[in-house]
Amino acid sequence: QQQGQQQAIAAPQQEEVIPPPPELASDPGQALSNYMDSQSTEQRLVGSEGRPIERGKYKDKGIAVLTSGGDSQGMNSAVRSVVRMGLYVGARVYFIREGYQGMVDGGDNICEANWSSVSGIIHKGGTVIGSARCKEFREREGRMKAAKNLVKKGITNLCVIGGDGSLTGANLFKSDWPALLELLVKSGEITEEERSNNSHLNIVGMVGSIDNDFCGTDMTIGTDSALHRIMEAVDAIVATAYSHQRCFILEVMGRNCGYLALVAGLTSEADYIFIPEYPPPQNWGEKLCKKLTQERAMGQRLNIIIVSEGAIDQLGQPITTEDIKKVIVDTLNMDTRITVLGHVQRGGAPSAFDRLLGCRMGAEAVLTLMEASPDAEACVVTLDGNQTVRVPLMGCVLKTQAVARAMAEKRWDDAVKMRGRSFVRNLETYKMLTRLKPPKAVEGEGGFNLAVMHVGAPACGMNAAVRSFVRNCIYRGDTVYGIHDGFDGLIEGNVKEMTWSEVTGWIGQGGAFLGTKRTLPEKLLDQVAARFREFKLDSLLLVGGFEAYHSLVQMTDARGKYPEFCIPMVIIPATISNNVPGSDFSLGCDTALNEIVEICDRIRQSAQGTKRRVFVVETMGGYSGYLATLAGLAGGADAAYIYEEPFGIHELQLDVCHMAAKMAEGVQRGLVLRNEMANENYSTDFIHRLYSEEGKGIFSCRKNILGHMQQGGSPSVFDRNMGTKMAAKCVTWQMDMMTKYRKRDGSVYCDDPSTSVLLGLRGRSYGFQAVADLKDDTDWERRIPKTRWWMCMRPLLRILAKHEAAYKEEGDYDKENEVKKLISTHSVDKVL
Repeated sequence: QQQGQQQAIAAPQQEEVIPPPPELASDPGQALSNYMDSQSTEQRLVGSEGRPIERGKYKDKGIAVLTSGGDSQGMNSAVRSVVRMGLYVGARVYFIREGYQGMVDGGDNICEANWSSVSGIIHKGGTVIGSARCKEFREREGRMKAAKNLVKKGITNLCVIGGDGSLTGANLFKSDWPALLELLVKSGEITEEERSNNSHLNIVGMVGSIDNDFCGTDMTIGTDSALHRIMEAVDAIVATAYSHQRCFILEVMGRNCGYLALVAGLTSEADYIFIPEYPPPQNWGEKLCKKLTQERAMGQRLNIIIVSEGAIDQLGQPITTEDIKKVIVDTLNMDTRITVLGHVQRGGAPSAFDRLLGCRMGAEAVLTLMEASPDAEACVVTLDGNQTVRVPLMGCVLKTQAVARAMAEKRWDDAVKMRGRSFVRNLETYKMLTRLKPPKAVEGEGGFNLAVMHVGAPACGMNAAVRSFVRNCIYRGDTVYGIHDGFDGLIEGNVKEMTWSEVTGWIGQGGAFLGTKRTLPEKLLDQVAARFREFKLDSLLLVGGFEAYHSLVQMTDARGKYPEFCIPMVIIPATISNNVPGSDFSLGCDTALNEIVEICDRIRQSAQGTKRRVFVVETMGGYSGYLATLAGLAGGADAAYIYEEPFGIHELQLDVCHMAAKMAEGVQRGLVLRNEMANENYSTDFIHRLYSEEGKGIFSCRKNILGHMQQGGSPSVFDRNMGTKMAAKCVTWQMDMMTKYRKRDGSVYCDDPSTSVLLGLRGRSYGFQAVADLKDDTDWERRIPKTRWWMCMRPLLRILAKHEAAYKEEGDYDKENEVKKLISTHSVDKVL
């Protein structure tokens, strides 16, 4: 009896050990401030891309991946990357089907994945492992069931792909984990040994949401693809609107975030946008009608208005598409139609950007989990510029919640700032480019004379850059000259002053309306200088590829002889080859990448229903392997041959062995990419013949040379946006330089090397770099930069294609040992 009384007393004490589940902050803004004050170290940790990692290093660890909340394009790419990188490092990888609901239900919803499980999914939209919202998981009883299911499988590493709600739930799950195990032990559902072996839970998140409403990352998985769907709809609507002189109002998704509407408006030349972070003034109807009236008076036959589904006025009241239509019809009696895009934005194949984002984030998520200590804070893998970074999850969640609080309290400026630098830049550029009308020049004051020209091959995004440059300059009261047909046109005097309305409609058009040629100025400097003197140019913008960069170097070197070149000069890289030093990306390379990936999807689809088949596809790029490498990663290629990574007959034979082994595992189609200048002797035809001969009886082989299709098409949203913002940055820089170096007679003279620059995106930010400083980083013979960031993507490409490669910087792996290892595993006789 006495012993029973002691047990009765002890029971409540043991219950008290289990803390209540953590609660969400009632004041996210204050919670964020307190959280940031508590962090003493750098919040953003640069990811592991390019760092060495040993194959099989984390043997037998358990990883589970799930997708939760709304689906988004690119989720399958992330799932595929998590599975294959997990297998590469030696972990056991599990699918959790149907999101948190599948975790709670357990059973067949949690199943082990293998390499073939994720074959052929990278090009599919949505998520192949399913997604569902789970009310049960919000309660502790539901989380107990989920914890038990994970413990029974030995899973202590969880990769969650979803929005802010899904990631908040994951963070709560991690915090509650010790208490959940305590309850499970007490109820006898797990043993003390199982609790000891699974004492902690590591969480890493990837943000999958088309809304791009999660603070801490430049882009979420699915946003770029959703923008592609929106722009396809806008481009289609423009044709019919132009025919009938209509005004179209398009409603896009985004919940309480206006990112989709903002970027869609910026990249489609929309006349007006309505977004929740930047509510219109109370008299918005009057301003809107005034804008539309002015546009029609200037000869415009159509108007586009983009509305975010969460649009509100400054009082917080919703603004619907019907409200806007009523104002336009009642005031202007204009033929107005409404289009609600709805779930079309979530559908379709993911863009190349989202596929790459999923691949990079998925691999980084696995490495983050494997390197995490038991007490490590949950983090989220995000994109900052062109770098993957690891950011504390709770900081991002609190900041996201703080944005919602700021909007509820009508602190619009704070909400915009907390959305991030990209959102702020997009909004500023939009406001400048859609002013009611350009200012009139003040008599007697004049202004600067600026010129813009193309040099090199055409690339999508060139027209967007010119449009932004022209309107930025005119808005400031300056004169802009358009130089047609490059230096040849300049010498012939084909130079015309450009007007505000002249560049209307340019942003969505491919090619180069100003015309472009590859002629360099080196042998024409006298004539070029004479034209500069004739038009009294104070600054020059070059938009082009390696030829434009080379031209700027030549003119800069000639400044001592020709004072006409002593003006601020800047280049925006624009080439599908992405071979200009000083920038991670050039205008046009994203569009070309999307074209290649889309064509490869169609090529592989053409073999649907046939027996096993391998396609050998040749891409452009000169000696630059950017297109082949990134298209190979985004297209799920089995191999991609480029000049920068030498290969020989042993590597080719090795790849044929791999291909045959995959076909034996049930893979039906293979894809091999080759850069056009990869190797003088191992041509596309040679590789095709090799695969055809060695694959007899196992697979057939076809080849495709894509050619100039890669330069065509409409500019992608990325290229339209990038061209628009880069041109705006160039104008600001040029104005600062011209003002600084303006002489008393009004002319501009500057010979400092820092006044002849290239604007490029490096790592996390845009920056101006003197072309004189870039010469040492240039391989002039092969017209490529010596530093090529995409080389650190090569090991990831091989790992995801199941190559026996080490995840090392710039693909530096022991090829000879790899060949010996594979031959010992898969002899040619045995495999073929």
